[in-house]
Amino acid sequence: MSETPSEKAEDTMEEVVFAPATDPQVLVVGAGPVGLTLAHELLRRGVRVRVVDARTEPAVTSRAIATHPRTLEMYDQMGVVEDMLAHGQRIEAFTLHQGGRTLARLDADYSRMPTRYPFTLCIDQVRTEEVLRSAVRSAGVDVEWGVSLEDFEQDEDGVAVTLSGPDGPVRQRIPWLAGCDGGHSTVRKKLGLALLGESSETWLIADADVEADLPRNSIHWVRSGGVTMMMVPMSTPGRWRLLDTESREHDSRPAAVAERFGRALSQGLGRPVKVAEPSWISVFTFQQRMITEMRSRRCLLVGDAAHVHSPASGQGMNTGIQEAFNLAWKLAMVLHGQAEPALLDSYSAERVPVGRALLQSTKGATFLVQLKNSLADFALPVVFTFVRALSPLRGAIQRKVLGGVSGLRLAYPDSPLTFAGRPRSRSTGPVPGSRVTAVRLPDGSPAQRALAAQLRSPGWTLFVNGPVDEGAVRAVTVGRDWLDARVLTGPEAGLAAALGIPEAGWMLVRPDGYVSARGDRLDDPHSPVAAALAAATGRQKPARA
Repeated sequence: MSETPSEKAEDTMEEVVFAPATDPQVLVVGAGPVGLTLAHELLRRGVRVRVVDARTEPAVTSRAIATHPRTLEMYDQMGVVEDMLAHGQRIEAFTLHQGGRTLARLDADYSRMPTRYPFTLCIDQVRTEEVLRSAVRSAGVDVEWGVSLEDFEQDEDGVAVTLSGPDGPVRQRIPWLAGCDGGHSTVRKKLGLALLGESSETWLIADADVEADLPRNSIHWVRSGGVTMMMVPMSTPGRWRLLDTESREHDSRPAAVAERFGRALSQGLGRPVKVAEPSWISVFTFQQRMITEMRSRRCLLVGDAAHVHSPASGQGMNTGIQEAFNLAWKLAMVLHGQAEPALLDSYSAERVPVGRALLQSTKGATFLVQLKNSLADFALPVVFTFVRALSPLRGAIQRKVLGGVSGLRLAYPDSPLTFAGRPRSRSTGPVPGSRVTAVRLPDGSPAQRALAAQLRSPGWTLFVNGPVDEGAVRAVTVGRDWLDARVLTGPEAGLAAALGIPEAGWMLVRPDGYVSARGDRLDDPHSPVAAALAAATGRQKPARA
């Protein structure tokens, strides 16, 4: 976007032709998983949304295929998780092979990271987008294909956009613009925001049918002649995502790619492997870059538009979906007049550190996956002999790997919406800043059903361990239609126990499932509940408790 004095911007916006039939409050640019998630969560909260994409039709290639547990938890809140599970392949292990030997199988260990979804789901991005598009369509919005964002100008009250579609250029004014348009984001470029960082490795990626007689509930890491290959089972039976991590030029003809993978995998696994000609091939030179601010007045950046990185641990799509989930409820509160725009500052405050940490973790994962050190072929068998023999070491490695990719350890302890500390009484359960789902509940129990149902509601939740003074609950909730008080009694008392809420105590949970604050009594003058609720509206920034 060109720099324009405010007077010129105001004059320009007066000339905009409005589209009263649609009258969107948010324009979402990009109809991938990130844009569709943002649109869905805004629509679920009564926000009028328009979704455009420069492509003329939905993509047909698989692209991102790994959906991690934290994203599955969010899909549960969105009401789409069962549709995703029906189309995916569950991954519950990571197996290492070298020189015809299986060095180790590291099974998933979520014992210290409780979740209802203790696995990674491999589902083609095509299928992911189909499920999300269907959910968005059910909410009354269709993606507008072949409509590209050409330019925009913003002032303090809105954004004037120029869109180019089948009928030519159209001008429209909207309150908010969300750039979910990927690593080559037009929104980011027009804002003049540079991706800071460095280029990294080049990998060959292919999707192909493979005859290898390998368990399909595991990712397979295969060493052959000092080169690392990866095999990830896809949702289509017999099909695998193949990765060659050697940085050099490749013959990209399908037959040559099939021959290369077949030869290397046969050597690494120690038995014949037949690879069919791939249905999709990509030579991927990935970047390790990010921006340091994800909001520019009325424009917001989400997903790859804000950061690009190595695909080593399958984090890109998951991170973008989690960002869309983080942003949607905040933007909806602002649009409904429940919060000031200052609430949106917490979006960058929470997600930029996540992006920064992600660049570091994916850089480390890339190094570990490739293992280019010439001594690796000799050292790995020795190392994993000890790993197999020492159960505590094996468990530690399994938890370390899972913790880095699952998203379950992601927390917001330093957020302006987090008020740290436990109740003064002895208690357990999630601490402020962590996800409320980090509890063990018997599947199908009243407590588990109560928590899942409450998290599917679009607003904030105040869990109170009853019985409790009704006047104290009313005093907190009056005038706050975005806050739902849930007094846990009878069969649901087990949820209070699992969350570690003491008798008459409380826990305040954000719409995205993270704990904002907790305490012993609502009527305690030192309770952080008032400060947390004030921060939720963005109308003041009290000192954190």
